[in-house]
Amino acid sequence: MEKFDYKKEFKDLYQPKCNPSIIDVPEMIFIAADGKGNPNTCDEYKEAMEILYGLSFTIKMSKMNGTQPYGYFEYVVPPLEGLWYGDGVSFDGTNITDKSEFKWVSMIRQPEFVTETVFENAKTVLQKKKPHLDLSKARLMKFTEGLCVQIMHIGSYDNEPESISMMKQYALENGYEEDFSGNRMHHEIYLSDPRKCAPERLKTVIRHPVKR
Repeated sequence: MEKFDYKKEFKDLYQPKCNPSIIDVPEMIFIAADGKGNPNTCDEYKEAMEILYGLSFTIKMSKMNGTQPYGYFEYVVPPLEGLWYGDGVSFDGTNITDKSEFKWVSMIRQPEFVTETVFENAKTVLQKKKPHLDLSKARLMKFTEGLCVQIMHIGSYDNEPESISMMKQYALENGYEEDFSGNRMHHEIYLSDPRKCAPERLKTVIRHPVKR
């Protein structure tokens, strides 16, 4: 049986063009972890990655021990995503240059069958395997992002301002303005593994909230 792949089934969400476009993002379920610091160097971010992937693959592999939840289906674990902001300021992808000042919500989308019970069961299983992890840092959340402008950025993360400038211009020319407020933040979806991919070939979906 072919595994359900969210990237292929929802190309409007995960495979936008290299030119900006407007999208209305529906509600989705995520496992998320919050933190602060430079993602390239801080231990908190590394631990968040271990927690998010650990829980996501624990749920995916529950079929192996017969504990898969009601409604389970074969699927590919969706890509890592990140919401980024700063202390008391909105981050638009360009206005914070000191990466140690980043605050972030790292998250991985979950299938619709993942409930609080499924999430808590996964935490119990993972805690036995990796007792050093502080799983209290993880939470299950529903997130409706709403109206956004987005683009596929190809290249280094440090070159994102070029794509962001295109997004801003496109939004204004089409009657929209950015709307950073509450949990509507600078959003990145990581389609490439930076450990295995050259910087100039990295694919990242960049998404900003907008309003008319």
